[in-house]
Amino acid sequence: MQNTYVSAQQAESMTVNATRPKRLRSASPLSLRLVAWILLFSSAFSLLASGAQIYIDYQEDLDKIRERMRVIESGYRSSLAQSLWALDQKHLQTQMEGILSLPYIDHLRLRIEPGSEVVMGTLPRGADVLTHHFDLVHVDGNEFRLGELTVTANLQGLYSDLRRRVGLILATQFFIVFFVSILVFWIFRHLVTRHLAAMADYTRDLSLETLSRPLILHRPDTAAYRSDELGMVTDAINQMRERLNNDVARRERDEAEIRKFSEAIEQSPSSVLICDRQWHIEYANHKFSQLTGHKPEEIIGKHPSALIAPNVDQVEAGQLWQGIRLQVKRVGVWQGEVNSVRRNGDRYWEQIVVTPIKDKAGESSGYLILGEDISIRKRYEQQLLRQANYDVLTGLPNRMLALDRLKLALAQARRDESQVGVMFLDLDNFKHINDTLGHDAGDTLLVEAARRISSCLRGASTVARLGGDEFLVILPGLAGPGDSNQVAERILKTFTPPFILNGQEVFVSTSIGIAIFPTDSDNSSNLLQHADAAMYQAKHQGKSSYARFAPEMTEVSHERLQMESHMRKALELGELELHFQPIVETRSGNLVGAEALLRWNNPALGIVMPDRFIPLAEETGLIIPIGEWVINEACKAAQSWQALTGRDISIAVNVSPRQFRDPKFIDIVMHALWSSELRPELLELEITERLILDNSIETAEILKQLDAGGIRLSVDDFGTGYSALSYLKSYPFDSLKIDKSFVQDVLKEAEDASLVRAIIQMAHSLGLDVIAEGVESEDQTHFLKTENCDYSQGYFYSRPMTEQDFIHWLETNERAFS
Repeated sequence: MQNTYVSAQQAESMTVNATRPKRLRSASPLSLRLVAWILLFSSAFSLLASGAQIYIDYQEDLDKIRERMRVIESGYRSSLAQSLWALDQKHLQTQMEGILSLPYIDHLRLRIEPGSEVVMGTLPRGADVLTHHFDLVHVDGNEFRLGELTVTANLQGLYSDLRRRVGLILATQFFIVFFVSILVFWIFRHLVTRHLAAMADYTRDLSLETLSRPLILHRPDTAAYRSDELGMVTDAINQMRERLNNDVARRERDEAEIRKFSEAIEQSPSSVLICDRQWHIEYANHKFSQLTGHKPEEIIGKHPSALIAPNVDQVEAGQLWQGIRLQVKRVGVWQGEVNSVRRNGDRYWEQIVVTPIKDKAGESSGYLILGEDISIRKRYEQQLLRQANYDVLTGLPNRMLALDRLKLALAQARRDESQVGVMFLDLDNFKHINDTLGHDAGDTLLVEAARRISSCLRGASTVARLGGDEFLVILPGLAGPGDSNQVAERILKTFTPPFILNGQEVFVSTSIGIAIFPTDSDNSSNLLQHADAAMYQAKHQGKSSYARFAPEMTEVSHERLQMESHMRKALELGELELHFQPIVETRSGNLVGAEALLRWNNPALGIVMPDRFIPLAEETGLIIPIGEWVINEACKAAQSWQALTGRDISIAVNVSPRQFRDPKFIDIVMHALWSSELRPELLELEITERLILDNSIETAEILKQLDAGGIRLSVDDFGTGYSALSYLKSYPFDSLKIDKSFVQDVLKEAEDASLVRAIIQMAHSLGLDVIAEGVESEDQTHFLKTENCDYSQGYFYSRPMTEQDFIHWLETNERAFS
């Protein structure tokens, strides 16, 4: 019996011990997960830190052994050589025994010339060792090589010490992590999880009957405890309890509010009718009487359709209310505009909303009819309808009306088996006119352009303004595609005469894209897209032309849209970067500056070169923020090079025409110099010939202000455009760059060599420096030196580099500042 009792006690104890971890896990799972993560990450960190420390100690011990061997060489080399020269075997043995007595030195091998050997000490087989060799030489006028001593250190002792340290460190780290985790577990459970459990118990018991009992946690009521997370949650729960109390009190006040609602209905600015289930009028507010002229006592018990004047069609009124009843029954609401009649016979437009009044069971107990006089609004709508379908400036149909007419034309063409031409027109350089002469001149230009386009159309054709400087022409009933070409030629011809804007003659052309139904597409959306793609093809052909849609244009258009979409985010996502190509003095090869070249590294498109995305950036206007970023980054880079090398390194930046005409361009350049603290003479702006040939007052003023600010100006790609020597004399340029297409063939084509020679002589005669682009061989440099070309750049000196690579080039290239 006693044994049975003891066994029962042991079983009970084991059961208690087994259920204790389960209770702990169920009572505080959050604490256990926290401890588990602490153990995991602390153990991993401790192992990494211990491993790093052990490895460092091991390397230090190895370094000490190597240092000891170097000490043996320096301390014993001379005395061992003297003993060998004197054939003093006893002294020699004594010295070698002294070396063997040093820590870790277990083996010596002395090889004596010409063929004898002395070995002392032993090494266990397979042991890891570290050896050191040095020659024994006697110098007596001449140098005699006596032999070589090999010192071998046994690393087994080192490994034994290392293992002891590993065990000690791991044991120490284990106990530290273990006790810290237990401490964190206890602290977290005491401070957090037990209170969370109390909050859970409180919220489970919360009801309307217990709203008066607040949540109070068993911990000190101090400011610090009230402001922590548990205090905030406790405060939030108590606030919720108070809000529930307030809701109960508010429900008691709702009855008083209902009385106010009845008064509000009576005083409502909208007319209100309340009908019973049979649609007999039970109530009419004061506004209804004021709006219709009917007194409440005259209409109670009547149907709403009976309020229509006798001269109005009763059948039509009955059908209207029958439709209202059906929709309210099916949908639950009817809303519409009705041309109603007052008691005196005056007609007016009324906005009516009819909804059922439902009881608690969801059944309709009556109907609510709300009415509002919208006669004034209807008059405004007629005016807005005109504005919604026609362009205010030109009086042409707008995009919405044009699309409707296009769909009608396509439907008619399907029935007649005819063709429809869709022409997309865009005025060339319209933004330049707006920026130069002002928006009033731009509006005048659009009105005159609309008149000229309209004068070229006949019959049922439609010309519409889509927005900005874009127009759409719809040509229904075409017999063949050639008819649309004739219209396009007439339109281009009408744009030949100049436009008179602000008393000044301005020549503006247009680019036209043509798509034909059903040849190019059988729906309006695709026709517009195809015509738009063809229009861009016409612009690429040189503007003032038209182009018929071809299937390959779709791919080009999609690629353009994709590139534009990515490019709008490129600056924000940091995908743009600058590469730098050195500019050197041709005669000496010394670095004088660098040209900043923009690159776009997009994850989807890869590395996009400027010749692909810069034209698109010009069209979309994105070149303005991109160009500002380029100037700022280039100035910062040049200033950093100056701080790094202590030398002046100029930076050249290309400026696009649209960027140049930006009203804020000069401010952007000056701000970039100010923010980077770069001297103005170290910034060189490269202007294209196409921009300069504009020969406008605006261009001359901008160049004059830049020159006055000390900024150097350069003509880029000289010789590739419609070069005119007059602007080189008129504008304050400092240098010109010979295009690489001429430099590449100076050794092959006599004409190119003569042209380059003439450009250099002409530029020098005008006091301009000359920079040759695209120098790729040493022979080309010899030619340029002979012709006294001032500066050169190209692959012969370096390819364009990232800023980091360029700095490395500055630090390692011996000729950069020779």
